[in-house]
Amino acid sequence: MSLRFRLALAFAAVALTTGLAVAIAAPFVIGRGFARLESDGAAVQATSPPGQGPRQAAGGPPAGYGPAARAAQVQQDTTVTVIVVALGASIVASLAGILVAGRIVRPLRSLEDAASAVASGDLGRRSGVAGRNDEVGSLGRSFDGMAAELQRSDEARRRLLQDAAHELRTPLAVIDATASAIADGVYAPDERHLTTIRDQSRLLARIVDDLRTIGLAEGGRLSLHRQHIRVDHLVTSVADAFQARAAAAGVGLSVAPLPAAAIDGDRDRLRQVLGALLDNALRHTPSGGQVHVSAGVRPEADGSVRIEVADTGPGIAPQDMPRLFDRFYQADRARDRSTGTSGLGLAIVRAIVEAHGGTVGAANRADVPAIRRAATGTSGAVFWIELPFAHVSIPGATSSSM
Repeated sequence: MSLRFRLALAFAAVALTTGLAVAIAAPFVIGRGFARLESDGAAVQATSPPGQGPRQAAGGPPAGYGPAARAAQVQQDTTVTVIVVALGASIVASLAGILVAGRIVRPLRSLEDAASAVASGDLGRRSGVAGRNDEVGSLGRSFDGMAAELQRSDEARRRLLQDAAHELRTPLAVIDATASAIADGVYAPDERHLTTIRDQSRLLARIVDDLRTIGLAEGGRLSLHRQHIRVDHLVTSVADAFQARAAAAGVGLSVAPLPAAAIDGDRDRLRQVLGALLDNALRHTPSGGQVHVSAGVRPEADGSVRIEVADTGPGIAPQDMPRLFDRFYQADRARDRSTGTSGLGLAIVRAIVEAHGGTVGAANRADVPAIRRAATGTSGAVFWIELPFAHVSIPGATSSSM
């Protein structure tokens, strides 16, 4: 039974019950009143002069038609009238109930159609009732928000599948071509070609592992071995590991004086985050450029610790800024995977930092005055992470603010 029919039936039941109650009660009420009228008439008759009987008035009822007969006739006519009025009111109320039920059900039917469309895969469908200022409108706005989020998730899933297929295709094609050439005798099975196969296989494994890490982090299932970590020790150890690579690329890698503050996190995961930021900075900094690492406690941000990695590369184009931390997004379309990167470094940075309850960000150095003072020139980009400050006592420690 449809909701509209049930609502109409409910209105009709109320109206009919009211009419029936009036119809049943009316004879008793009217009969009681006329019984009193009859008794009053009998009392008047008793006070008439003796020997004078009732006389027929001009235009009145025939002789012998006494007050009791008149009262019974009036009672009957009045009862019929009340019943007819009650039934008429019930019919009118039922018709009004049908119209009201239709108005109530119409937006719900629209919402039902939208839900069916979304369930069938039309994620762009909306309820059409979000503009209402009642409970149905509130439900419509909630539904539209849910549908929009489903649409964004579906688009992200499709984009991930397309990007993953594209990124996996390149190393697989290299492995297949090299192995086929060796099998066909075109290439000799020497160290150079076997190394190519090995490197591309490792790249495939890294892409798969990085995707797994991002999936676990975004799903809240990434295992974190939390402990108190000193920021200066963490940053210094990661920067030292990149000094040889920076020197080989002709890039200066410097570290500002660091605060002896502590954060609560997974040491290996945070080393992975800083390593990804330094790797990104070194790859985009030309020979003769500079990469600068700094950190500080931000009292205005509830004592969070901010770590920044700045470079003197070409900077970030405005159109690339919103998608820098997306999976497989490449600001430089010409860059391939020959460097051994998976294209997921910054996506992993965001996933791991957010799993720690922190935030990430990026900007051009010209837009960040603190970085402009840290190194010469204003070209290049700066990436930063902010992590919750661990309020623990470190003997002899001093904290610097950013």
